[in-house]
Amino acid sequence: MQNAFRRFPWFTNVSMYGCLFAGGDFVHQWFSRTDKMDWTHTRNVAVVAFSFHGNFNFFWMRLLERKFPGNSAAMVMKKLLLDQTTAAPLATSVFYTGVSLLEGKEDIFEDWRAKFLNTYKTGLMFWPFMQLLNFALVPLYVRTTFTGCCAFVWAIFLCFSQQSGDGTAAAALAWILSPKEKECERSEEKADAEVTVEALKGGTEAPKSTQN
Repeated sequence: MQNAFRRFPWFTNVSMYGCLFAGGDFVHQWFSRTDKMDWTHTRNVAVVAFSFHGNFNFFWMRLLERKFPGNSAAMVMKKLLLDQTTAAPLATSVFYTGVSLLEGKEDIFEDWRAKFLNTYKTGLMFWPFMQLLNFALVPLYVRTTFTGCCAFVWAIFLCFSQQSGDGTAAAALAWILSPKEKECERSEEKADAEVTVEALKGGTEAPKSTQN
């Protein structure tokens, strides 16, 4: 595997990134307990990931390393600052507008206008820490793949925000907890039903014992 990354860095990195990003949409739909998987949406997410995000990250990482070589504290901070002020907002914008374009929306900037700022601010709670590790510890030839592993988690959040969220961490947290709350409610309803059945059984058996 390591030899493949060294021999075919572009193909392996971009392929891994695209698959991981598309996998994020699959997990989002699975966790949402949808009745039927929307494979068209997964395809749209994959197209955006393969055509832009994977390729952009591959060449962006190399550009940063060429401009600011090494993993000294000064070089890492320069790469991190430029990444979060340039690449992060661009990648978020392309996701919202790209998916909207593939979905055939009349206004492809509608989601971007409503959710970009919240999404970018949420990203600042996640990406700086991930990219700090990336620039400081990860070899250049697998940095895009490492970013893709992080993007797998981020894609789950993005797909939720694009379909039903508002780009905030609070909305995502509520979505994550809601299935568990529903399971608890169903468990409580089942327990109440069992208690009711037992009570009814006891009520029908009691008269028989009194008649005897």
